[in-house]
Amino acid sequence: MAEIMDFEKCKKEHLKLVEPDFDKIKSIVKVAEIRLKAIKQIQKDDETASIIVEGYYEIIKELLVALLLKNGLKSDNHECLISYFKHNHQDNNYEVMTIHQLKNIRNRINYEGILVKQSYLESNEPEFNHIIKKLNDLIRNE
Repeated sequence: MAEIMDFEKCKKEHLKLVEPDFDKIKSIVKVAEIRLKAIKQIQKDDETASIIVEGYYEIIKELLVALLLKNGLKSDNHECLISYFKHNHQDNNYEVMTIHQLKNIRNRINYEGILVKQSYLESNEPEFNHIIKKLNDLIRNE
């Protein structure tokens, strides 16, 4: 698995300063909540697991976008969302690695057409939900 992009490289090449937009942050969080509600309603099986996993990645990515925006930053790629989280929340290394692995699986689903098994979803879903809760808490309280 490729390493997470260096934060210094992200700062130089992929992050830009923006004004925090609290209405946009609220809207992004709401979309993530709706997406989570929708994927929780999908029957889990080997045919739907990949779609649900993609949904979890999109939710986490959206929440990372909101977290950056709250802190006056915008990224032009997903790698730097993860790099920012790793750099600024160093006590969350397990979550960072889980997000990075999820990104790689999501990319393989989208670009290689792999199908993940229901067992992968079921064993990792508690971690995805933990990360979503943690990101929501950071957005609210940071």
